[in-house]
Amino acid sequence: MDNFINDVEIKLVALDMDGTLLNNKGQISEANRQAIKAAKDKGVFVVLSTGRSVITSREHADSLELNSYLVTVNGSEIWDEKRELVERNLVKSELVEWMWGLSQQHNTKFWAISTERNWHNEMPADLHTLEWMKFGFNIDDDATRALIFNELQAKGEFELSNSTLKNIEVNPAGINKAKGLGIVCSRLGLEMKNVMAVGDSLNDLAMIKAAGLGVAMGNAQDKVKESADWVTATNEEDGVAEAIHKWVLSK
Repeated sequence: MDNFINDVEIKLVALDMDGTLLNNKGQISEANRQAIKAAKDKGVFVVLSTGRSVITSREHADSLELNSYLVTVNGSEIWDEKRELVERNLVKSELVEWMWGLSQQHNTKFWAISTERNWHNEMPADLHTLEWMKFGFNIDDDATRALIFNELQAKGEFELSNSTLKNIEVNPAGINKAKGLGIVCSRLGLEMKNVMAVGDSLNDLAMIKAAGLGVAMGNAQDKVKESADWVTATNEEDGVAEAIHKWVLSK
């Protein structure tokens, strides 16, 4: 496999945040910062591709002095280098109401992302007055999680993934990080074969499969590791820096 991907020229590095770029304290290590800076100095675009909203990812992008695109909310939003909105994909408010009811029926924790703010285990008085991009369930019980997943899948309206083994993330059907990065690449005049995508969870799977070089973190879910071209160190061991040094800076 190394011989095949040794021929790939990486022009854009797409990084998931939680469990990937960030350590378990939610911080960016100095090694990761230095590697990202070196990649940028080499002319490589570095794009955060995250399940987070721009509200909770912008600060990290600014701290890295990233002057490139952001793919947020699993691809539901794309922002340009001036932090201006390029595209937004919404979940119908009726479907959000139905999912909220599902969480109440099964007594699960939940969160939701509207265009204005993030909601955790609470919803507004009239959710139909807001625009929604993602709904998520936190479910400790495996049987309940499987039951809710099957109900969501049966609707045929959703893109389903996760960011931990205990949750379900729900985006509009067809919306994922790979689609978001495809739009970024087309605007930059690049191809997906020139992308290195790094992640750890099922919401990273689409971009890891679509990228020219898909990298799974050492702490990634097994399904992600199985689909990746290469596995780097964990998020506690500067796995992002290791991948950048091997596939970008050593070329």
